[in-house]
Amino acid sequence: MSTPKFRIAICGGGVGGLTLAVALSRYPDIVVDVYEAAQSFYEVGAGIGIWPRAFKVLRKLGRDVEQQLLQRCGYEFTEEYVPGVKHRKSDQAVGIPLFELMTKGNQMRFHRADFQGVLLSHLPPSCKTHNAKRLKSYIQPFRHRSRNSPITLIFKDGSTATCDVLIGADGIKSIVRSCMMRELAECMDPVEKQSVLSCINPIWSGVTAYRTLIPAEKLRARYPDHRVFGGGITQYLGKDAFFLGYTVSLGKYINIAGFTLQPDLVDTVYEADARIPLRRAFQDFEEDAKLLLECVDRVALLGDAAHAMLPFQGAGAGLSIEDAYLLATVLGHKATTLDTVPRALAIYDKLRRPFSSDVALRSRLNGQLCAFQTDVPLHELGNTMTKNWEWAWLTELDGALEEAVKLVEDRSINIS
Repeated sequence: MSTPKFRIAICGGGVGGLTLAVALSRYPDIVVDVYEAAQSFYEVGAGIGIWPRAFKVLRKLGRDVEQQLLQRCGYEFTEEYVPGVKHRKSDQAVGIPLFELMTKGNQMRFHRADFQGVLLSHLPPSCKTHNAKRLKSYIQPFRHRSRNSPITLIFKDGSTATCDVLIGADGIKSIVRSCMMRELAECMDPVEKQSVLSCINPIWSGVTAYRTLIPAEKLRARYPDHRVFGGGITQYLGKDAFFLGYTVSLGKYINIAGFTLQPDLVDTVYEADARIPLRRAFQDFEEDAKLLLECVDRVALLGDAAHAMLPFQGAGAGLSIEDAYLLATVLGHKATTLDTVPRALAIYDKLRRPFSSDVALRSRLNGQLCAFQTDVPLHELGNTMTKNWEWAWLTELDGALEEAVKLVEDRSINIS
């Protein structure tokens, strides 16, 4: 292999980090290292849902990737209108159906470990993976030597590594983000400095997420006719709390995701004591809902591992896939060199930040709708939620990809 044009380090081996690594594997002149803090890529994970917009991006990674994902999903991808999520009003003794979300194309649902396993199997020898590597900090030496001098990564186990480009895919408590913001703040006036430093620590949305997997046979043995076995997703809605359930791993497990919304705690510092216990949060729900929760042995409190994104549109994994593919497109382009990497990253930021910010707002609204915290009447809930969600199946990443390539190729275009 000839000398690579640059080396990329990806901190974080989740959905976004591994998608980026696979996408970059199309460019043989780039060397990639993935550093994952966990001992294994399979240690943590429940179910993830991929809407048509993001699944179309995954198809760009190759036919083999698509086919292996479909095998683990257990059903075919379609772009026709299909029934999506069944919504019930469940905060009462006898629940009632509200509406069924119709989507243009189906949501593809996976066990996170299955999904990551497919991506890992498609990493080429030029991409090395490293486990138990939790980043402590990095040193970017451009102030002291050549701007193109390597970046030094310092890990908590005392080891170090170098790279030319560092990508932080290390979650909502990102060490890369923390170091980046502190570095940016060094050369700013006091007002700007305070604004930048405020981006280091996440601010609580007031939402608590409870996620777990339960063996399908455990529920089937007790309640063989439970509606969760009917396919699709059922979402049980109630005032200030709701949860959903669906099968993954070819029906072997049932993914449970429950949420409580505490409006008075929005934009406060997260405190574990403010959490509402799972059973108490849903104690007044209909029997069908409580039957699922009876099968939960252990409940983990998880943030959205790869995004500061509320989970109420099932969009976090999909957005990380889109981010990864567009980022790989600008970095892998033949016009991108080590000298022009800053412009490539600026293009990525310009095209992705406004879109993901908009989805974040839409996701917040979806949560408020599901928790009956808006003035929208129940009979209008379905139409309002559908319109708010249509971006996930009526739009595509392709336009942004075309614009990204244009901006990379034509350096005369100002991207500020």
